[in-house]
Amino acid sequence: MEKITIVGAGLAGSLLSVYLAKKGYEVEIYERRPDMRKTGVSGGKSINLALSTRGIHALKEVGLYEEIKKIAIPMYGRMVHSINGNTQLHPYGKDETEYINSVSRAELNKKLMDLAEDFPGVRFHFDMRCLGMDPGRNEIFFHDETSRANIAVKSNVTIATDGATSPIRMEMLKSPRFDFSQEYENYGYKELNIPPFPDGTFKMESNALHIWPRGSFMLIALPNMDGSFTCTLFIAYDRNLGGDSSFEHLINEKRVIGFFQKHFRDAYELMPTLIEDFFENPTGSLITVKCFPWSIDGKLAMLGDSCHAIVPFFGQGMNAAFEDCTYMNECIDSYRGDWNRIFLEYQQMRKVNTDAIADLAQENFIEMRDLVSDPKFLLKKKIEGELYKMFPDVFIPKYTMVTFLRIPYSVALSRGKAQESILSEISSGITGINSVDWGKAKLLVKTRLSRLDL
Repeated sequence: MEKITIVGAGLAGSLLSVYLAKKGYEVEIYERRPDMRKTGVSGGKSINLALSTRGIHALKEVGLYEEIKKIAIPMYGRMVHSINGNTQLHPYGKDETEYINSVSRAELNKKLMDLAEDFPGVRFHFDMRCLGMDPGRNEIFFHDETSRANIAVKSNVTIATDGATSPIRMEMLKSPRFDFSQEYENYGYKELNIPPFPDGTFKMESNALHIWPRGSFMLIALPNMDGSFTCTLFIAYDRNLGGDSSFEHLINEKRVIGFFQKHFRDAYELMPTLIEDFFENPTGSLITVKCFPWSIDGKLAMLGDSCHAIVPFFGQGMNAAFEDCTYMNECIDSYRGDWNRIFLEYQQMRKVNTDAIADLAQENFIEMRDLVSDPKFLLKKKIEGELYKMFPDVFIPKYTMVTFLRIPYSVALSRGKAQESILSEISSGITGINSVDWGKAKLLVKTRLSRLDL
């Protein structure tokens, strides 16, 4: 059977190898890092993942979901922490059947690699740093970190899942008519930790995503299986943007403690290793990558962050990459063996939708840090919920479309804008849901939105 080379053994590459192995392909996966199952994982730069419907669908297709469920914690809503320490749960869905799952990136990656290796046709090669490629000769170049030798790997079909800083994409930049853009947010992130109580129990509600929205910055916390929470602080890099709420300002222990006591007092009291975590963990960057085309002549294609990296504020980075695998699998079934048609159809279906989720993720950053505690926003959410009950096939909340359904991201983006215009018009000039003109609301829905066939 044909052999396929995958560059990158992260989440998408490991899952894709299972899809391919189940079809009988031999799969060789080359990974820059050492085997994390043997050497451990360097911490400090891993935002916990929110596994939702699109990712779950892909895991179910390859028979892995029941195994992954064992390391996932359901989260039924956002637990919003006010400045005075009060909390309020904002449910994600209409009932407890709609939730997202907190999963450790490292544990999920290790589990996927273990499951991939159950197939005899899958082989991992670690400590192999990709140097580039020669698509004309069907060669991928690696540096073997163990032997210190450079090697060339011949491959008729290569799929790059090598992340937001993809060396393969850097080579594709040399191709004619290759469109590329990358945008770094002027915000960074820092991983912090809330440990469990001595008996291993959680110090906060475990079945929620905790968020401390503070206008121009925020802290979030997701639960882990060991009773801890992985926390992530998102603030500006520069003082000229964030003032005292910036990494440029938080340069010593006194300033960090003062900042957390002022803005996140309830979280601060649960963080005994705050100073060590803050100064020892690296500062992560937030990037959006868009490019096209994603493939070359049926020889090579990119998948996941290598061709559409997004910021993490809709919890869809992994889910979008897993959905790439789903669509790639469909194209392989449709055009078996014709890799040029497979890659062309795959990129055509996915490009418009990955652009859309990139835009949605940037929008949701504003919602999470600025709006979730704003009375006007909360009123819109209440009206949205009522309209969803009245028109369940027409007025579907944007978050529901993205997270709990497999509606194309591009549809969620366009319909979300139309629905936001309706909500803005209905909520204008009122302060409570009892003042809503429901007759006007129903008319706007009927005239501006069509039935969405799911």
